Order: sequence, then C-alpha cells, then structure tokens
Amino acid sequence: MKEFPIWRKPQHHMDVENASDHVHWVELFFDLVHVVTIFLLGNYLSHHLDWSGFLVFTGLFIAFFFAWADSSVYNSLYISTDIPHRFIMSAQIVTVMFFAASLNSVTGQGWVFFALAFAANRALTGLLYWRARRNEQARCGLAYEQGRNFFILAILFAVTAFLPRPLAYWVFGAGIVAIQLQYMAPKIGTLRLERFVPRLGHIAERFGLIMLILLGEGFFKLVVTLSEKGIYKPGAGALINMAIGGFSLFAMAWVYFDSVGNAKPKSRDVGTLLGYWFGHIVLMWSTVMIGVALAGEIYVGFLAPYPYDYGIIGTAGLGIFLASIWVLQHLVEGRDITRRHVHGGVRLFGIAVTLVLLLVLPYVPAIIGNLLWVTALYSQILWPLKTALRELRTEG
Repeated sequence: MKEFPIWRKPQHHMDVENASDHVHWVELFFDLVHVVTIFLLGNYLSHHLDWSGFLVFTGLFIAFFFAWADSSVYNSLYISTDIPHRFIMSAQIVTVMFFAASLNSVTGQGWVFFALAFAANRALTGLLYWRARRNEQARCGLAYEQGRNFFILAILFAVTAFLPRPLAYWVFGAGIVAIQLQYMAPKIGTLRLERFVPRLGHIAERFGLIMLILLGEGFFKLVVTLSEKGIYKPGAGALINMAIGGFSLFAMAWVYFDSVGNAKPKSRDVGTLLGYWFGHIVLMWSTVMIGVALAGEIYVGFLAPYPYDYGIIGTAGLGIFLASIWVLQHLVEGRDITRRHVHGGVRLFGIAVTLVLLLVLPYVPAIIGNLLWVTALYSQILWPLKTALRELRTEG
C-alpha cells in the first residue's frame, strides 16, 4: 500500500521509485515568502544608491540566495513530506520573516536580529539533513556531513550577532564563503560524494519559479512607487515610462524562459553544475537591480535625463543580465533552436548597446535613454524572431 505523504520519512531520491521532479507545495510556499525579502532588498538599494549601499545590498542578496538555495538543494536531494519536515520548513519561513524585517536597519540595531535569524535558518537546514541521515547506510554519508556543516555554520553566524563591527561583517562574510566551500572544496566538499546527485529537473523548476518572483517584484516596485506618488501627479511622460517598464519586465521573462528557464543543465559535470549555479546567482542579482532601477521611470518625463543613480544600476544590470543568459544558454540541454537563433552576436549587440547607454546616460533625455535600453532588450526577441521567420520562409 502506498504510504501517505505526511508519514513518509525523508528518503534520498535515488532510493525512491519514479521520484518526481515537480516542486512540492511546501517549497512553493517557502519561495513565495521570499517576496517580502526581495521587496525590502530593493527598498534598501533604492535608499542607498551609493557604493557602500550597493556593496551592502550585494552582500545581503548573496545571504538571501543561500537561505533560499540551500533549502532547494536539500529538497532536490531528498523526498521529504512528513509532518516534522513541514514544521521545520514553517520554522524556516519564520526565520525569513525575521531577517527580512531587519534589512532596513541591518547596518545598525537590526544587525543582531538579522544575524540570529540567519543562524537559526542555517540550523534548521542542518536539522533537515540530520533527520535524513537515519536512512543512510553510510555512517558518515551525505546527510551526516551536510547536517554537521550547517550546524557549525549556524554557530558561526550566531557569534557574529555579538561581535563588534566591522569585525562582525567580515566574519559573517567568511561564513557565506564557507557555505559555498562546504559544497565544492576539493577533497572535503560534499560535491565529492556519490550521492550528491540533485534532481536537475527539480533544481531547474525552482530557479524558474524564483526568477518569476524576482521579475514580479519589478512590477510591484513600479506600481507601489506610482501609487505612493499619486497616479494623477506625474503626467503623461511618467505614465508612458511606467508602461515601458512593465513591457520590459515581461520581455526579460520571455528572454529567460526561451533561453534558459526550466531547462536542465546538460550534464552532471562539476564545471557545468557550478556554472549553472553561479550563473543564476549573477542573473538573479542583476534582475533585482533592474527591478529597482525601473522605479526611476516614475520620477522623470520624456525630456529630462533619466535619474543617474537609477540609470547606472539599471543599465549595468541589463548588460549583466544578457551576459548571464548568454553563458547559461550554453550550459542547458534542449534549447538547440534558441541557441541557433539567439547566438553570441545577438547577445553582444544587446550588451554593446548597454555600454553605449552607460556613456551617454547623463547627457540625453529620458526618451532617448529608454529607446536605447529597449533596443538592447527587445533585440534579444525581435532579432531571433526575424531569423526564424526567414528560415521558415526558406523551408516553405
């Protein structure tokens, strides 16, 4: 008789017959809770558009990524749906609430709450693995090592809550690096273990879902900015600019899902997996930057220059976004047609236009800046469509 999911103990997916790649509802809920984290991250960057603010934003984003991604890796390795698992995941959701609420004051009195919430999140990830070790024959197997590593990291992050600053920030940063090293460090990283075999379809689906959330936050940022200013105040130029922002976010989703989204890495080679992993970190980081920058559309009409601080992060973000897509599309399987039509020349054209825009941004009216930005982005859709239609006519 088939076991009911709420009683099913954690099992490695290689020990389960016909394990599904689809994301469980608990994971979807966990992803959606990160909406508020992303929004507050964007707010932090909006209010700190200088080098120090940008560096803090980047560090916070990387911490956020691991809080999300480590749980995703666990759920890709293990089929885990029982009641204790659900309680642990609900506790992880609460930790995300706490470190999200502390973001706005993270460089001040909010640091203690942020560091302790992040430490609790790491400990709960360790607990997920610790439960799974019971079903592994090897006494020091994958679940054992991962659980031990995350418990040690939890202690390290908790200590940073009470260290003087800036020492606390440096130790916290070292802990973030240690999270990555515990996977990939030669001879001791868990990537060396035979059972470190994530379900690639599951990982691809999780990345696709979180990208939708990141892009959706851009719409949220635009709407909230206009709503707070008053939709009746800005004038026709800002309203048209807002529409341009909305179409641009949809276009970014189009580019991502046609080229990379929901596609598995083409092999389990370590280089391919790491490229897919790091490529998505950079891609997601640039997506948040663009979402923040598009809010600048509300503050300008057609003729005034685009707000320079918003313009810089948005233009650089788009160039990085396109470069990341270019790298990732060569690391996934099943996108041969896309690679044929969206070749390196298309990506280089878009990146080159963003570089031109970076140079002229302070000197041209917003309508010209928007035209160049849209050209860089929409060329990634219109150029391959044109070549595909030409190929279709030739074959016809």
